[in-house]
Order: sequence, then C-alpha cells, then structure tokens
Amino acid sequence: MRNDLVASLDIGGTKIAGALVDSGGRLLARAQRPTRAQSGAAQVAGALSEVLDELAAAPDWHRAGAVGIGSAGPVDAKAGSVSPVNIPSWRDYPLVAQVREHAGGLPVTLVGDGVALAAAEHWQGAARGRTGALCMVVSTGVGGGLVLGGQVHPGPTGNAGHIGHISVDMNGGLCACGSRGCVESIASGPSIARFAQEQGWRPGTDGDGTAEAVAASARAGDPVAVAAFDRAARALAAGIAATATLVEIEIAVIGGGVAGAGEVLFAPLRRELGRYATLSFVQGLEIAPAQMGTDAGLVGAAAACWKLLENGSRGPGAA
Repeated sequence: MRNDLVASLDIGGTKIAGALVDSGGRLLARAQRPTRAQSGAAQVAGALSEVLDELAAAPDWHRAGAVGIGSAGPVDAKAGSVSPVNIPSWRDYPLVAQVREHAGGLPVTLVGDGVALAAAEHWQGAARGRTGALCMVVSTGVGGGLVLGGQVHPGPTGNAGHIGHISVDMNGGLCACGSRGCVESIASGPSIARFAQEQGWRPGTDGDGTAEAVAASARAGDPVAVAAFDRAARALAAGIAATATLVEIEIAVIGGGVAGAGEVLFAPLRRELGRYATLSFVQGLEIAPAQMGTDAGLVGAAAACWKLLENGSRGPGAA
C-alpha cells in the first residue's frame, strides 16, 4: 500500500546513503555510494542518482509516499538547495529538484544533517520525550539541531542549532566557514588531531594520525593527547552552555566519531560545562551520548518526512 514507507537520504562529505523507512523507524532497503566530494558537481550528483536508482529498484519502492533528505550544510530549505562546506562543487545546488525528478515527482523535504540527528534522537534516542534538547554530531565537522517545545525546530532554512559555527574564541583561528574561533575549528576530529600534532604528539608505528588515535593515547595517559581533548571539551562546553542559556534546553546529546572517544571526551566536557553553565536555570543540564549511531541521519530525515506527511502540509523544505 502506498504511503506506508518513506525514502530517506543522508548526504555527507564521505558517503551518500539511502533507505526505505517505515513509520516505526525501521530501515528496510538500503543503498550507499562514496560522495566523491572533491570531484565535480555532476560526479557527486551521479552518486546520488545511483543511490536513488538502487532504492527505486527495491520491491517496496512503490509504497514510498515521500522523500526526506538530511544533508551537510548549509542548506536552504526554502529554495531547496544546498551548499555543503565539505562538498565544494555543490554551491546553491538544486538538490530538492533533482531528487523530486528522480523520484517520480514524490514530495521531498530537506533539513540540515544536524536537524536530522535531532529528529532521530528525539524520535527514538537519547532525547526521546524531552521538551528541550540540543543534539550534536562531533566528527569531521561539528553540527547540531534543536528540540524546542517538544518539537524539532529546523528554523526557516533548515539550519537552526548549527552549534559548530558558534564562535567561542574571538581571537581563534580561521574556520572553514570564514569566521574565527568556531566550535568546529577547535573540537572537530581533524582539529583535535592537528592541535595534538602541533603540540608534539606523534602517531604510532601504524601512522594513524586521526582523533581516534589521539583518543587512544589520551586513554594511555599521554599528556599532550589529554590536553587536546580537554581543549575540545572546553569549546564544546562553551557552545553548549551558550545554547542552553539562550533557549533553555534540558539535555545535550552528542554523537559522531569523536564522541566515540567516550570518557576521554565526556569527562572533561562535564567538568568544563560546570564552569560555563553557571546560571541557575542551566545548572541541571544533562550530557548524554547519542544512541542512534551511524543510522541517525537516515532515521532523522525519515522522521522529518513522516512529520510532513502527518501534518498534511508542505512545510519548510517541502516541494
């Protein structure tokens, strides 16, 4: 029966993933391709088309009533376009129009990847049932989305909650977004690894210079690696506290590859949050790891799509 599934797309700098998702959040058919982010716009679009073609070949495709997209941003939900920082060839790229045409005219809704994460965690994860939440992904970049008044709040363009580009150091280094001292420029995985190496940390014999390797060194007590994660935690704490002060959230949920460091990140984050979240109405703010894992983008894009269908309206980002 048509309309008892939605198609979901998760578009990032590393991969483009797709799935058919039922109303309980269960992922059925899946497809995935490398983004080829440093190639031309047509090559990236080709990878997207391959994912859609594979989904359309699934036996259950005819049951899909709409398509939800969670994309690296910035996105422009009103225009249906995206300009991901980590896909240089896509600037004001008409993503919604391409997907709608490729999907046989199905309605399409677009949100930023941070909003998709928030939708997933609020639907089935660590923020389930919460009235106010900030849900973050800390990985190659730092993104986020907000839950306000018990509803995911994408904002007019689909970018609300993008905490990675809150400046926490006015004299800080240049960020990829063009500003300075952004949370992302300090707390992302590449930023952690770069800072550690600048301070004298060196990869082991395997040559692994990633934040994951820095985390392993921190667990072993390497003081430079510990300092790199302490610095990242301080930037995250400042951004989270500023957000909580502004909109009164109850919980900050953190996922992504860097969050996989566990207590190497979460212990200093909780400590630093105590220094920044000082007003009475933010002192009880909880910090929790995300629960949705690598499927968060797909589940969240589907959640946004289901909300569109339930409301019976086209809503922000719908076409």
